[in-house]
Amino acid sequence: MKIGVFDSGVGGLSVANAIGTALPDHEVILRDDRKHVPYGLRPPEEILGFVVPIFQELVDTGCQVIVVACNTVTTTLIGELRQRFKIPLVAIEPMVKPAASLTKTKVIAVCATPTTLASSRYAQLKVEFAKDITVLEPDCSDWPVMIEDGQRDQQKIDSRITQVLTAGADVIVLACTHYHWIEDEITKLAKGRAQILQPEPAVIEQLKRVLARLA
Repeated sequence: MKIGVFDSGVGGLSVANAIGTALPDHEVILRDDRKHVPYGLRPPEEILGFVVPIFQELVDTGCQVIVVACNTVTTTLIGELRQRFKIPLVAIEPMVKPAASLTKTKVIAVCATPTTLASSRYAQLKVEFAKDITVLEPDCSDWPVMIEDGQRDQQKIDSRITQVLTAGADVIVLACTHYHWIEDEITKLAKGRAQILQPEPAVIEQLKRVLARLA
C-alpha cells in the first residue's frame, strides 16, 4: 500500500524514515514544499494554496493514506483538507495531552512555529488538556530555517531550552517536525530534568490502525 507523507521541508524526511522502518512492507512517498518553506510564519489561506496541489499529486500517485507531517498545516487546515480529500489523513499535532499527563511540575514547554501557536486548534488543546498547567512557548521561530539550511546554532538551541528548564518545565514538546533533527541535542541538554516528546511513535501506531481498516 502507498503511504503519502507531506511536510513543508526536511521534517517530513524524519517522519518518512520512521514510517519506512516501522512498516517496511508499504511504499512511502514523501513530498515537501521547499519552494515555500518555512510555513510557520505564513497565513493559513496562503498555506492552503500550496498544499492542495501537493496532496492531489499524492492521491493521483495512488496513495491511500496521507500523513500530514506538519503541525502548522494540521492545526490550521486539517478540517478543510479532510473535506477536500476523502482518503484518510493521519495528522501530527502538538502533543499537549500526553505532556499534560506526564508533567510532575505542572509546567510544560511547547516548541512550535508562530502560526501553530496562534491557531485555534492549539488553543483548544490547551483548554481541553492543560487548563491547570503552565504552558511555556519559547521563541523557536528561527529554528526551521536554521535546520532547513543544515545549520546547528548550538547557542540558539541552548538558550531556548535552558530558558524553559529554568522555568520548571519537565516535559518539552517538539511541535514542529523540523525540530526532530535536533532532538538529540535537546535531549542531552534536558537530561535528568525534562522528558522530550515528539509524535513519530504515536503517528506510526495510528497509521497501523488506519492501514488495518483499509486492508
